[in-house]
Amino acid sequence: MAGFGSFVRDLGVDQDLHREFWRLKSGAMVVYPMETQMRLLIDAAAVGEHRVFGVEALSADPLFVHMAGGVVPSLDTIYRDLRRFDEPAIAALEEMMAAHGLAPVRARRRPVVHLDVDTTVEPVFGEAEGALPGPNPRYHGRPSYHPILARVAETDTVVGGKLRPGDTSFGEADAPTVATWIDRLRAAGPRTAIRVRIDAAGDCTAVMRTIDEKMAHFLIKAKTTADLCTAIYRVPRGCWRTVDVDADGRPTRQVAEVDFARGEWKARGLEVRVIAARSLDRQGKQLYLWDEAEWTVQAFLTNDTHGDADELAREYDGRAGVEPLIGELKGAWGIGKVPSADFAANHAALLLKLLTHNLLRRYVLATAPALALWRAPWIRRALLVVPGRFGRHARGPFLRLAPRPHLLN
Repeated sequence: MAGFGSFVRDLGVDQDLHREFWRLKSGAMVVYPMETQMRLLIDAAAVGEHRVFGVEALSADPLFVHMAGGVVPSLDTIYRDLRRFDEPAIAALEEMMAAHGLAPVRARRRPVVHLDVDTTVEPVFGEAEGALPGPNPRYHGRPSYHPILARVAETDTVVGGKLRPGDTSFGEADAPTVATWIDRLRAAGPRTAIRVRIDAAGDCTAVMRTIDEKMAHFLIKAKTTADLCTAIYRVPRGCWRTVDVDADGRPTRQVAEVDFARGEWKARGLEVRVIAARSLDRQGKQLYLWDEAEWTVQAFLTNDTHGDADELAREYDGRAGVEPLIGELKGAWGIGKVPSADFAANHAALLLKLLTHNLLRRYVLATAPALALWRAPWIRRALLVVPGRFGRHARGPFLRLAPRPHLLN
């Protein structure tokens, strides 16, 4: 943890925290400034403590106490400080989190980057502000939060995050948020092409129009409405292009362009290319349209008018990488563990965990790039939670660690 702490300090995170958040808790009598409390929660999240009360267990660790300034504050103080966050502070924290998520993108210029947007459900067991019943595939009717996240697929970092009440679904109201995230990503690489991938929730005219106006390409899984299914079913057999065959030369995958447009697309002047891909081997939830064959079909929406239809359909499959990331954020970072009954405090806690995830990604890329594909629990075991001895002598504190060959070049 000492190496990670030094790396974070050298990045200037401590100074940024002071500059942006000191106003939340200022005065001559302040013992625990706001920036030190936030840094304390970042260190706790880095070693795997999901909740605020986990700080109490870490207070038995002499190194953690030393990095906290010599004294670990009470849990009540930390809870009160989280409730100090207001809207400007949350916006500043979200921008800081995104900046560290974009740093690996700036470090390596790519011709194309993919922005994957997805939502998840955080069930709340208890009473919390903004926790409302909504779409919840596991706990039906359970009050929950419904955060929305944006991930850069090439770096697996989070560049956008927002906590929302549980009854909020993805749709037209999120178009400005997606526009902000696209602007951030474009600022990190002005000459880089941006492709935004969203599941069927992105089949929303306002969202697609916003992406198109931002000069980015969208790849969205289409909602299988009755009129779209009819249009796919009526595609002539000769219009299906075979792109994959089995050992006997029989087609196993075919693609076709569908002559289809929703009425609202035409009303808003939005040109959308509809691509259908049918397969015999594809797994997962599929749509069966042909009784005489075992084809299952999916449809995709894009404003890329020049790309190959099969390549675009396969490119959408890369969006599946956001699901393991959300699983890691829930399991290894505990974004589903809400620390307070206050909505702003829970929003701040979510952003602090996302910030720590991005900082850990930067630390791994800088010090042990061979571990870049590892998930957070294994990175912690290899780099952060390692045996050591912390002590003091006449010249000050010292730390002796077990060998860590992953850090050797």
